[in-house]
Amino acid sequence: MQYRKFGKLDWEVSILGFGVMRLPVIDSEPRNIDEPEAIKMVRYALDHGVNYIDTAYTYHAGRSEVIAGNILKDGYREKVKVATKLPVWLVENYDDFDRYLNEQLERLQLEKIDFYLLHGLNSKNWPKMRDLGVIRWAEEAIGHGRFDHLAFSFHDDFDAFKQIVDDYDNWTFAQVQYNYMDVDHQAGRRGVEYAANKGLAVVVMEPVRGGRLAQAPAPVAREWHSALQKRSPAEWALLWVWNQPEISVVLSGMSTMDQVIENVALAERATPNILTKEDLAVIDRAREAYRGLAPIPCTTCGYCMPCSSGVEIPRILQMYNDAITYSNPGPARFGYRGLKEEQRADRCTQCDECVEACPQGIDIPDWLQKAHELLAPEKTGGS
Repeated sequence: MQYRKFGKLDWEVSILGFGVMRLPVIDSEPRNIDEPEAIKMVRYALDHGVNYIDTAYTYHAGRSEVIAGNILKDGYREKVKVATKLPVWLVENYDDFDRYLNEQLERLQLEKIDFYLLHGLNSKNWPKMRDLGVIRWAEEAIGHGRFDHLAFSFHDDFDAFKQIVDDYDNWTFAQVQYNYMDVDHQAGRRGVEYAANKGLAVVVMEPVRGGRLAQAPAPVAREWHSALQKRSPAEWALLWVWNQPEISVVLSGMSTMDQVIENVALAERATPNILTKEDLAVIDRAREAYRGLAPIPCTTCGYCMPCSSGVEIPRILQMYNDAITYSNPGPARFGYRGLKEEQRADRCTQCDECVEACPQGIDIPDWLQKAHELLAPEKTGGS
């Protein structure tokens, strides 16, 4: 197993971390985890050098932390650092900070957590948490020995990321969505560099974009087949992230023992700068092949905003593009459900102000209608 420095801490982390969020389940029911198999999988990883597991209050409909606590029995607690997350969207007042942490410690069967994250920070919920006094509370909790280090996970744009990093001097790490398709999306490459330059460890989630990069459509598969070095699509995706020395640990939400064995083996030889110029050129071509599958030529320039009707135009167009590009509308439908009703595509009045402002000449109202037809909650069924 390869290890790397973890920010400013005097500790090295395995480059592969186990994300306890996509464990094997029975009858497709998220809460109904196949516990014996899950324990076997995670302990295999720990026995082979993985020393970091990541969970959260809401994963597996609240069961992930419970299973993680059972995994840590029989001497495994001493082998690993544990990270879990405060569900900031459920916090209404200062007392909620203690209430959720107490429940999580009980679920995990721990007296102390190693890393405690504010889950899914963005430009809207961070000011609320900050104004509720989360930093003061966290420093007191650290002082009382309830957890060791404060961090955050993130889903928003680079400007919001920079603001959150700058608002507190003692973040231990930032956890970001990052893969070869998200170089300019969310925090992106700029965010990785900014956090690392500030001395934060960088923890990467969704290195294979929730598994979507593991299934290569024909135009992308052609690029992989053109490479001199033959690798699976998932291997290309993981190595692209590990190639960058700023990355401390890559989280993988592994669902099968085969995935665990393959990823552990790959992490035993994945060093910084392992990819050649030719390898990186292949990945660049694969990225462009994926982008060529997106039906809407939106560059997310934002000239269409603000919409006079309140529609979140670039976000919705991106969701639709992702659904088509990866032939998987499920994640996009999940994101669409997260929008407020007044932000959804069906609120478009077809005033055409966005069309006039769009440098790409996109017929935005028409695409918004198509997006709503595909992504609207009543269309999702059981997704």
